Amino acid sequence: MENNHAERSHAKLSASSSARWLACPPSALLNAQVADTASDFAREGTCAHELAEYKVNKFLGHNVRDPTENLDFFDAEMAECTDSYLQYITEETTKYHNPVVMVEQRLDFSAYVPDGFGTGDCIIITDEVLTVIDFKYGKNVLVSAENNSQMMLYALGALDMFGILYDIKEIRMVIFQPRMENISEYTISVEKLLEWAENTLIPTAKLAAEGKGEFQVGEHCRFCKVKATCRERAEYNLMLAQYDFAMPAELEDTEIETILPKADSLVSWVNDIKEYALSQAIAGKQWTGWKLVEGRSVRKYTDENAVAEKVKSAGADPYEHKVLGLTAMQKLLGKTKFNELLGGLIYKPQGKPTLVPDSDKRPEWNSAENDFKEES
Repeated sequence: MENNHAERSHAKLSASSSARWLACPPSALLNAQVADTASDFAREGTCAHELAEYKVNKFLGHNVRDPTENLDFFDAEMAECTDSYLQYITEETTKYHNPVVMVEQRLDFSAYVPDGFGTGDCIIITDEVLTVIDFKYGKNVLVSAENNSQMMLYALGALDMFGILYDIKEIRMVIFQPRMENISEYTISVEKLLEWAENTLIPTAKLAAEGKGEFQVGEHCRFCKVKATCRERAEYNLMLAQYDFAMPAELEDTEIETILPKADSLVSWVNDIKEYALSQAIAGKQWTGWKLVEGRSVRKYTDENAVAEKVKSAGADPYEHKVLGLTAMQKLLGKTKFNELLGGLIYKPQGKPTLVPDSDKRPEWNSAENDFKEES
């Protein structure tokens, strides 16, 4: 996550959005025209970064002030996640002799991307290896370090800064995502990184900075601010209309195989259209044939403590009594104690079969029926 305020406000070609503008160059200027809206998730991530930065700097012996009491978001999970991040950094630094460790380091990659800069969460420099670590607090999207353009841009900025002083031969890029128990590592040679920068990054960044290039639809659309009104995306999804909503059993296998890769994209696009239309209606726009109404709501207590006292005074128990869920229990006990006490009492049932592309790295699912056939 890039928690540098200046970058969020002014960088048209930021590292965090690079997966999008590298795939769809003209989207860069269109997104730059739309103001950022800070969600609670983003603010929570910023708080986690501030706490993580403090803990690493304290470990490095810097005189820093604990920001905990001033954080807008803080809980036991955040404390545990930032502790595990610190532990990882600690372990990484002990691998090398006298490494240079930089925290929240501003990185300039404008030699490759017009006005390009960002902030590296943690940079570890040794004679031959440069390690770039990015702390991700999100828990909805699993992030991989493999060919991660954001990390590669950070690596280029770090290489420009420290390459003169150190004979760096390879770059280690690490995504540390504790809430998804994800530590993704990827190593690339300096030669390969510079080759990518020369052949892919520089020409594409030039197109993006000028608002040129071809619009492209893909997974990167998820984080595009103009995804609801993008005509390219609309045309891509409306291609499915040629099937005239026929019953699935009436479609040929080849037609099903054509629709499957686009199905998730289509559902996402329709939801984006609905959300956009609602937000515009709330802002005062009149959509022909549609109107705003009050949605359904559920009854709520005005004061739960007062309710509990009244019910108890009437001789009844106002509380539910059941075992905490796994996540809540781990928060209560802490990860170490949780594993120590309950590790032998937890199992993970087989997940439901899910249809995914062949490129998915998970092993192919075998039903009990298939297992029986194989044994026979």
